[in-house]
This record gives sequence, C-alpha cells and structure tokens, in this order.
Amino acid sequence: MLPKEHASQSEDRPKLRADAQRNRAKLVEVASQAFADRGADASLEEIARRAGVGIGTLYRHFPTREHLVEVVYRRELELLAGAASELLADNAPDIALDKWMHRFVSYMAAKRGMASSLKLLFTSNSALFTDGTTVMTAAFDQLLRAAIRAGTVKDDLEASDVLYTLFAIYTIPDAPDWRERAHKIVRLIMDGLRTRPKV
Repeated sequence: MLPKEHASQSEDRPKLRADAQRNRAKLVEVASQAFADRGADASLEEIARRAGVGIGTLYRHFPTREHLVEVVYRRELELLAGAASELLADNAPDIALDKWMHRFVSYMAAKRGMASSLKLLFTSNSALFTDGTTVMTAAFDQLLRAAIRAGTVKDDLEASDVLYTLFAIYTIPDAPDWRERAHKIVRLIMDGLRTRPKV
C-alpha cells in the first residue's frame, strides 16, 4: 500500500459530504483517462467539464495540477497492484500474468501523460517513487511466483528483471500506434517467459 497523501493535507481536510466524495472520485477517474489519452495536453478545464463539475470544484479538491497528478498516480498504481490477486483468483497463473502485463500498458500510458508533473513530485517526495516501486514489484512477484509454481513460465526469473524490461514500454516514441506497439512488446515478453515443451 502506498503512503497516504501528506499528513498535513489529510488532517486539515474536513470530511467530505457524499456528493463531494463522488465529485472527487469522478475527477480522479476522468483525469486518469485524460492524461492517458492526451498527455501533457490534457487541460484541467476539460477534465472538470468531462467530470460534470466546474473548474472551481476541481481546484477545491486539487489546488494544483501536481496535487491532482499525485492522487491519480496513487490510484493507478494501487489499482494495478490490486489487480494481481483478482486476476489470480479468476485465471490460471500464466494467464493472470499475461493479463496483468497488458493492464500495465494502460498504467504506463497514464504515467507518460503525467511525466512532467511526476518528475517534480518525485523530486520533492522521493518516498512516493520508492514506495511505488516496492508495491509494483510485490504485485508482479506474486503473479510470477504463481506461474513458476504452476510450471508455465521459466523458473530462473526475477520479478525486478522482467519489470525492467516492461518499463522499456515507456521509451516508445509518441505516435498514434503507441498502445499497439506496447501490447506487441508485452506479447513478446510473455512468449519469452513461457516454458516450452521438451522435444
């Protein structure tokens, strides 16, 4: 679990009414999609409009763009990490691993869209990056170990090594086919992880 937002912010913030909680959750959801789709071009005004609220409501919840980006980043990372157990409950381990890596593409798309703001956040709050890496590695290791025990992927793999390879998706140049290329890389990685029947 990632550390919560700065204690001073959470302690000073009054408990939100139900409608305010819904507005905040909707803003975070819409912002996540906007950053993934439009990257740095995603405007706060457009995010507020798509969430069905005024720009003043957005600023009451998120005083700066960086504040919104931090909350979106935490949400995306926690959703991705939490998906590991959910996928394992419903799929064979190798299929769960494969599906998780394809979800990783959406996480990475949102992260790319928040790159400039995240750079500022990681500079001022290094624990956010460190704890995020820990959460991500633990989730992936859970999936990888399950697939190794099932005998469907190679048994000499380390979660951190595969994640380093996955993170190469981040470096794909921006282009309309970015997601398509990213999913292709995931398929190549998964093909390399699988065990092959002995001839």
